[in-house]
Amino acid sequence: MQPSHALAAFSEAMRDGSAVIGVIGLGYVGLPLAHRFSELGHRIVGFDVDGGKVAALNADNGWRRHVGARVEDMRFPAPFEATTDFSRAGECDALIICVPTPLGKYHDPDISFILDAAREICPHLRSGQVVALESTTYPGTTEEDMLPELAKSGLVLGEDYFVVYSPEREDPGNEKFGIRQIPKVVSGVTQACLKAAEALYGPAVDTLVPVASTRVAEMTKLLENIHRAVNIGLVNEMKTLADRMGIDIFDVIRAAATKPFGFTPFYPGPGVGGHCIPVDPFYLTWKAREYGLHTRFIELAGEINRYMPDYIVEKTMAALNADRKALNGARVLVLGAAFKKNIDDMRESPSLTVMSGLLRHGADLAYSDPFVPSLTLEDGTRLASVVADEARIAAQDVVVVATDHDAFDYAMIARVARRIVDTRGRFAAADERVTRA
Repeated sequence: MQPSHALAAFSEAMRDGSAVIGVIGLGYVGLPLAHRFSELGHRIVGFDVDGGKVAALNADNGWRRHVGARVEDMRFPAPFEATTDFSRAGECDALIICVPTPLGKYHDPDISFILDAAREICPHLRSGQVVALESTTYPGTTEEDMLPELAKSGLVLGEDYFVVYSPEREDPGNEKFGIRQIPKVVSGVTQACLKAAEALYGPAVDTLVPVASTRVAEMTKLLENIHRAVNIGLVNEMKTLADRMGIDIFDVIRAAATKPFGFTPFYPGPGVGGHCIPVDPFYLTWKAREYGLHTRFIELAGEINRYMPDYIVEKTMAALNADRKALNGARVLVLGAAFKKNIDDMRESPSLTVMSGLLRHGADLAYSDPFVPSLTLEDGTRLASVVADEARIAAQDVVVVATDHDAFDYAMIARVARRIVDTRGRFAAADERVTRA
């Protein structure tokens, strides 16, 4: 079958760099994606409902700070403009939706941001446009929820306009794998839509992975994150058992990782953080109930991971008990507030839950994070980061390593700290001052 005139025109515009790319949602996913298409010479129109963010992005004459995300500067080689005016959607040949998909009060999926984006652009859709969804969501969202909103435009799907789903894949702080290097899963509602997806993303990435349907692509993203969540839950449970048995779980993992087949190392920690791992499994468990299934394995992993901050607090109490001290009134320094080392992303960070637990038990709490200058805990407590220098470390009753940023001086900490609760395996377990947690 010959491609429609609209598809052929879009494909040619992507090849010659004349296509205008609209990115809806200028956060952790949308802004780097906009930057990548700008590198290819495309004019970029960024859409966001946050007027402050839009103003900040437009104010710095070409240099853009990754607003609300990792602190890094980006130069957009091609013209970039941010706006809150969704009537400008008609200027764009492709509209890529990168909006949040949080959980509701009862851990039910909230796709309202996706539907709001679809409703905003629908009146301005025109022939030849591609609408791509990248937000993580449950299977069926693209076709059953978003597409009906877009269909109100009256355009013919697969001939006049094209709807695709391509889940974002990002590893914050990983310098080795950026947008270009990470294989890109692409799908379309129709075969023509899949061709549009390939035309859109093909120039931006080294490897495309076309799949049979949008539901396959949606499930792929969930499987990736659930796979990680379940394995982290497993190794966290193994950590608690190994601790009871007097075994260093990090020694066990290092030994097991020498097996050249059949084993992938996962590492324990104070829980799981970021937008994906703590959130995405609930999207599938919620959808599974529609089919009469209870995903017990996934939910059990979630329970284990959610328990880990409490476990860290308990281990901190035990470490202080060795010095005949109570947690109530003890000077405690938490190293790291971000959910992952060497970035400033605090979304769902277990470090924050650990801090809240320590405060509830009366700790004289401070934290240090070179990427997070200040924070507010769930109960409204505001804290400012302190410098983890030798004097500060020596003054603490216990230092809790929650996020192991490379910027911390671990040799100095090992030399002067009275007690260390190590959730990341940074210190030698043989040191009697170190408590593995």
